[in-house]
Amino acid sequence: MSAKARRGMKMVSAGLLVLAMAGCAEPPQTQPQIELPKSEAPSAPEINQADFQSWLEGFRAEALQKGLHAETLDAALTGVQPIPRVLELDRKQPEFTLSFDDYLARVVSPARLQRGQAMMAQNKDLLEAVAQRYGVPPQNIAAMWGIETDFGRMTGGFQIIPALATLAFDGRRSSYFRTELMNALTIADKGMAPLEKLHGSWAGAMGQCQFMPSTYLKYGQSWNDSGKPDIWDQPADVFASAANYLSSIGWKADEIWGRAVKLPSAGIAPALFGLDVRHSLTEWGKLGVTLPNGKPIHGDQMMSLIRAESGKNGDVGVGAPYLVGDNFRVMMKWNHSTFFALAAGTLADRLASK
Repeated sequence: MSAKARRGMKMVSAGLLVLAMAGCAEPPQTQPQIELPKSEAPSAPEINQADFQSWLEGFRAEALQKGLHAETLDAALTGVQPIPRVLELDRKQPEFTLSFDDYLARVVSPARLQRGQAMMAQNKDLLEAVAQRYGVPPQNIAAMWGIETDFGRMTGGFQIIPALATLAFDGRRSSYFRTELMNALTIADKGMAPLEKLHGSWAGAMGQCQFMPSTYLKYGQSWNDSGKPDIWDQPADVFASAANYLSSIGWKADEIWGRAVKLPSAGIAPALFGLDVRHSLTEWGKLGVTLPNGKPIHGDQMMSLIRAESGKNGDVGVGAPYLVGDNFRVMMKWNHSTFFALAAGTLADRLASK
């Protein structure tokens, strides 16, 4: 095995699993709820309280200028203190490394599949109604729900106003988090959700579908048309919001997301790998690509050939091969990680097969 191939075997860090925010019009929501190996993390920097309070006063003034009510800001910001643990978790992200096989085993575990089957059965009628309205299959809605919060079980224990204030003050990605903090306050100011309900991950992702405040404001849906999407406690709003988001960013109801495949013994030219190369299923079949059991593939859907663990610096990489379509690209808009999208598609397929 080449040195490049060996480097490809373990190339995904938690930085790919979580908030790849810079330059993203619609940032991924949050880190999937899996237990990752422990590692030494850099200590969070000390926070100067006087500087933080001065910054907070300036932010409050800006919020008033933008039209937020003083009563909302007083209730939300009075007594807010920075949270060192948030900065510790923010800096800890890149310390984790998993191969795709390890990642898939954790995200699409037998326990998660079993729980997912039970939760889909429990919400069968509602999921089917949401699917009919938005054109996103029940299993794909459930897969996102399952990966993000283990079907609502792990939604995060941070109050997002102080968490976002901490990250906005920190300076590493202050512009992004400052905007998200303003959006979170807007949610409260418009009466869409009370302050006490605004809890979620350390990075500000909220509720059972782990929407950032900007995503909530743009894509959150109230199933009963109340105008106040409750993605914390109401499964109907969780499903509708997730499906609306996927549908709005390009989900195609008549296409599959992708499938694992087997390559011909002679291999495939490296130039044919990558999301920017598209051929029909039939064309891939003519090149010798088959299903893993050797059965032929055919069809008109345009798909791209990738490996689960892509190489660096343009190398084809190593790992299991997949043909993926536009719905795979949609899932990567939800979270900018190849691993995430492959796991979400795999979990959906396994939920649908039961």
